[in-house]
Amino acid sequence: MTLMTLLLLMILFMVFFIYFLQLNPAEMAIVFYPDHVLHASPAVVVVACIVLGLTIGYLLHLYGAASYLFKGWRRTRSEKREREVTELHREGLARLRSGDSTKARRLLQKALGMDGSRIEVLSDLAKVQLAEDEVDESISLLQRARKLAPKNLTVLFALAETYSQTQRLSEAEDCYRELLELDGDNYQGMIGLRDLFLTQQQWSEALALQKKLVKKSSGEAQVAEKDLLNGLRYQLAQQAEAEEHFDEALADYQKLAKDAPDFLPAQVSVGAMLLQKGRSEQAAATWQAGYRRFGHSVFLKRLEQQAMAEEDPTTLLNYYRQQVAEHPDDLLLRFFFGKFCLRVEMIDEAMEQLHTLEKSCADFPQLHLLLAESHMRRQRLSDAVAEYQKALGGEDRFRFAYVCSLCGAGAVSWNGRCEQCGCWGCMELSEVPATANLPAPEVREIHHGERE
Repeated sequence: MTLMTLLLLMILFMVFFIYFLQLNPAEMAIVFYPDHVLHASPAVVVVACIVLGLTIGYLLHLYGAASYLFKGWRRTRSEKREREVTELHREGLARLRSGDSTKARRLLQKALGMDGSRIEVLSDLAKVQLAEDEVDESISLLQRARKLAPKNLTVLFALAETYSQTQRLSEAEDCYRELLELDGDNYQGMIGLRDLFLTQQQWSEALALQKKLVKKSSGEAQVAEKDLLNGLRYQLAQQAEAEEHFDEALADYQKLAKDAPDFLPAQVSVGAMLLQKGRSEQAAATWQAGYRRFGHSVFLKRLEQQAMAEEDPTTLLNYYRQQVAEHPDDLLLRFFFGKFCLRVEMIDEAMEQLHTLEKSCADFPQLHLLLAESHMRRQRLSDAVAEYQKALGGEDRFRFAYVCSLCGAGAVSWNGRCEQCGCWGCMELSEVPATANLPAPEVREIHHGERE
């Protein structure tokens, strides 16, 4: 509005006021409160009301404008602080990825000091402190984040993982359960709780979760989850066996062997349970079928143990002779055949099988141990010493260690599950070949007593 327009409006207002005052010369009484009466012209009252209204309106306008400016200032300040906190957080994460945890901690603490309600800053600072073995401080930060956002799944998962890593398993279980109550289909939450049950050997609870995980997974992940499902079923059957519920254990083993025919431990345990119940012929048939399917040394070991326990070597010897005739290139079969012959004092046949192995370019400590023992039985001391030297100091002549094919952990006897990494069916006989993918030996006449 220009100055000229304002002057014209004021002049028009004064003209209107004078005209209205001339038309209403009388005065009117206005009572504010008892004993206080104001006498004024109606024109003055009208003008006073108009001026008062304009003044109030203008003051309200000033208040609104000031409030808007103040809110804008606060918003600008908050946005600036948020940008600074975000930048500090981003830089702290970059430092953490580069391995500079000290600088990362300083930046994240500064960001947290500027805005203590940032959940992601609290979580990442907790990771830094956990990496530096400041467990209590890490948990304290995560609990603080949990109070700020009780239903934040990321915070609950991080807190559960931290509890698990620090062996506070009951608190970890509570966090996982709360997470699954908020999101019953949370895949990572189910995996975390399942792994927690595995750690505590709570097979039944782990199996219930594993069934859900198999349904939710697909492709290669589903194959791995099914393998773990079979392993958990095997552990439940073993638990029933340990509690002397033999009928239940046998039924579980047989069902598992039927549902998962490639699951080796079930086949081994079916034979063991049949033998335990006095069904020795069925046990032997089960282990023989297991060896035909898997080609694993544990089946031959169990057959040998059964033959020695029942003092009936003839049946096993006939089995070995038949299988060697049908599969002459099976080095593992020849090795166990020779070892068993040595145990039952059939020295000549034992040496025949062991020398066949040696001529096939097989070279492992257990073979030399058995050859040394054979020479000792024939009083060929120099040959025995030579074989012992090849064995590099092996001491136990009839017990051979097993190793996990996945993690390399050793065990004196075969187990269905590796105690180190938890893999089922991974225990292999140490340093003994399973198949004969070896070059054919040169055929030439070997005279009696000649050594290559």
